[in-house]
Amino acid sequence: MKKRKIKYTDEPIGKIRIVDNFLPEPKDLILKEETAKITLTLTKSSIDFFKSEAAKHRTHYQAMIRELINQYAAHYKGSIPAKK
Repeated sequence: MKKRKIKYTDEPIGKIRIVDNFLPEPKDLILKEETAKITLTLTKSSIDFFKSEAAKHRTHYQAMIRELINQYAAHYKGSIPAKK
């Protein structure tokens, strides 16, 4: 299939409408939750699985693991009795 070439002309573009700024401010892009670095030992098969899935979705495997743990914790938050 041949790519259609765009031809630009010097014609009027019509009535222009100004759009309000809808982008968030840079300070709103900062992660709100505090993070902590840890060392976690996983099986090679688990790591291989996450690396494979991350490659398919063009993302980082560590981010996928972090999101999995975050969702697990959010699901069970409050249902685990506090230790005394």
